[in-house]
Amino acid sequence: MQPAVPAGCWQQLCRLSAKPRRTMFLLRTSLASIGSKIFQRTALRTSVVISGKNNNGIGKFAVFGQSMSHISYLKGQCDLECTAGTMNDVKEVIIKKLGIEVGYTPFVSTREHLTQYAPKSLDELPPRSMQDSFTSAIIPLTSDKILKDKYVGFMGNVRLGRLMEDMDMFAVWVVHKHLLLPKLPEGVALPYTFVTVMVDKIDFTDLVPSHDADIRLSGHVSWVGRTSIEIVVWMEQKLHGEWRKLTRALFLMAARDATNTKAALINPLVPANEEEKVIFDGGESRKKRRIQLQKEDLLKTEPNDFEQGLVHDLFVKSIDTKSRAFNKRILPPGYTWMEDATMANIVFSHPEDRNAHNKVFGGFLMRNALELSWALAYNFAKRRPKLEHISDISFHHPVDVSSMLNMQAHVIYTDLHYMQIVVLADVYDAVTGQQTTTNSFYYTYSVAERLPHIMPKTYHEAMYYIEGRRKFRFAMGLDAPKNAAKPT
Repeated sequence: MQPAVPAGCWQQLCRLSAKPRRTMFLLRTSLASIGSKIFQRTALRTSVVISGKNNNGIGKFAVFGQSMSHISYLKGQCDLECTAGTMNDVKEVIIKKLGIEVGYTPFVSTREHLTQYAPKSLDELPPRSMQDSFTSAIIPLTSDKILKDKYVGFMGNVRLGRLMEDMDMFAVWVVHKHLLLPKLPEGVALPYTFVTVMVDKIDFTDLVPSHDADIRLSGHVSWVGRTSIEIVVWMEQKLHGEWRKLTRALFLMAARDATNTKAALINPLVPANEEEKVIFDGGESRKKRRIQLQKEDLLKTEPNDFEQGLVHDLFVKSIDTKSRAFNKRILPPGYTWMEDATMANIVFSHPEDRNAHNKVFGGFLMRNALELSWALAYNFAKRRPKLEHISDISFHHPVDVSSMLNMQAHVIYTDLHYMQIVVLADVYDAVTGQQTTTNSFYYTYSVAERLPHIMPKTYHEAMYYIEGRRKFRFAMGLDAPKNAAKPT
């Protein structure tokens, strides 16, 4: 067993890694003498990213059976299991740093006094590098039997929805590691509220997570704007003494002030070298892609010529052309009506599902949506599906604790043995009957056999069909958004 790097050395390693490569070579030579391999794959020499990067600057991940790679700097193949303890430790530290009272009360303590400590300009915030925010934590399934029961599925595998909860919490922890406020007095809580805006993309390997082996989350900040921050999180499981990759996700978060009433400035991110610059440019590229997708939103602009042709072809297939009557719809062989490929669930949220700010925890919504989508995929395909990608998760509005959520899942597109599913989360008001959509989730599943095609009946469903096709092609790496900037 190789000795782990002493805790006091970690920050020193992070600072030194920003120096020239000659220093890094000497540092790695020195580390070799104590048996550590933390920088074996190089400190910030992400050969994986350079040799295998895709057009988002993060690396390629499990597309049509390809091997999944990830950003490996500061990580390598070391025996340092994690730097932040367990996920329960992470949660406790986050609560402490934010100054949140333990225990639920419907009347949230005011945090207005913290607004005076919020940075007024970027000059007050020292630049940070990606390695400053690098951290890792363990889900101890081997040693905590009670915890294991919360994660195990009825087939003996790990519930992916639970893992999504942990990834969302861990992304917040990475943001905390990125922050550095020199003017903040000791003992004063952070004057911030962090909100998950979206999960850009989650890719899965072919490895099925086991319920009786530890799982490790690792991650770092990959891009920063003035008030927004992107985090890359990857997850591994220790099988037969080796950490094997499970998934990787990109989270986009917004920094808000202590009262969550306005945006808050955060430390800028300055790449330490060329490898970090490649990663940072990938974040810039994804920002431009999001802007482009907003312009192409079907609620703002009509489908393109090819997509309009697709809708018309589906329309012609679903009517009796001999009768010349548009209102007589028929279902052609090999098709299923979209309205029949749906499933819904009412979810109640409780205080145990809240985040540090007494709103429903985003990971709770992600877990319930994923499990509903899986149930629909199972019911539609009549066999156990495999989750391939989560292409987009959007958080439109916060959800209050005690809300009643109406979750609706729809199969909106199929291609060969793949299906695209959307889940919409609506806050339901039992008194007025009104529903407000707070979240949307898009999932790509696969099965062993070919699936029936989806046939929309209405124009609304046709727009879902087009949206599903766009999400599917992007998730599978078949399409790039029009005019999307590529990383340099």
